[in-house]
Amino acid sequence: MIGIRTLKTGIGATITLLIATALGLKYATAASVITILSIQSTKKQSVEMAIKRLVATVIALLLATLVFNGLGFYALSFGVFLIIFIPIASKGNMVEGIVPASVLVTHFLGEGGITLNLFLNELALVVVGVIVALIINLYMPSVENEIMKCRHELEKTMYSIFENMACALKSECAQVDDRFYALLGQQIEEGKSNAYRYTNNYLFSKHPPFIQYFDMRKQQFQVMAYMKEHFTKFFMTTAQADVVARFTAEVAESVHGEKSAKDLLVQLEKLREDFRKSDLPKTREEFENRAMLYQFLNDIEHFLEIKQSFRESLTQEEFEEYKKGYAI
Repeated sequence: MIGIRTLKTGIGATITLLIATALGLKYATAASVITILSIQSTKKQSVEMAIKRLVATVIALLLATLVFNGLGFYALSFGVFLIIFIPIASKGNMVEGIVPASVLVTHFLGEGGITLNLFLNELALVVVGVIVALIINLYMPSVENEIMKCRHELEKTMYSIFENMACALKSECAQVDDRFYALLGQQIEEGKSNAYRYTNNYLFSKHPPFIQYFDMRKQQFQVMAYMKEHFTKFFMTTAQADVVARFTAEVAESVHGEKSAKDLLVQLEKLREDFRKSDLPKTREEFENRAMLYQFLNDIEHFLEIKQSFRESLTQEEFEEYKKGYAI
């Protein structure tokens, strides 16, 4: 199946060649090559690339004019031009413009002279090439549905991990399937990649905080890895473990937004207070197990604080936009 970028490249290159030919530009095929090189994955990348290529071309043409008029139109002169131009373009963060600009400069070499018409011809080639690429790149298929799918699948996996923990605490079987963690890591990275694509296709308009959302989930994922380490050290069930199990199940509900992180943090503090008032451990095993439970609760607290911090970082406008499809 032909990809959308391949299709846009073919159409754009053809349109560019037709326009350049209609304008009577020499070396019209060079404009098509510039269009091919300028078709990018996002609108933001396309604009950045267009600016870099235009600036690099102007610098290259002016520099080539000086070098060729001073040293003559020889292969050695072209080498001197490259030795000077490449470091300038690299230092100016215009590496993407080196190849197309250098190709345009070879036209001076081939003509054996530089006239105003030829100079303007080369400028026109790059202008036509990048403008067509920019217009073609105005159409970008939305990845919002993919982001929403990643979000739902990610939250489903998180929910399963916490439910698994809660169940294991009750049944004295502290086992959590490692495959859940591997899957969650993949889902977060996929979602974040799509979020960057989505954001880079909006040059001026505001958009939901998708990137911040996946950053938040990534931080929570790192905390969950610590939780897993502490969780696997439980070796006996207690009344307190049962209480923590029920609270863990409520944390699972918070992943979908059915319970707010703020409310759960208040509930967690009350849980700690109840633990402080309870009888002290009577055996070493009880003491070690309670210490692990406390550490597990500390991890959950950090998990919830990350989400609460994310919520507080949003402006009211961002929050309203975010509520349309995302749980807080």
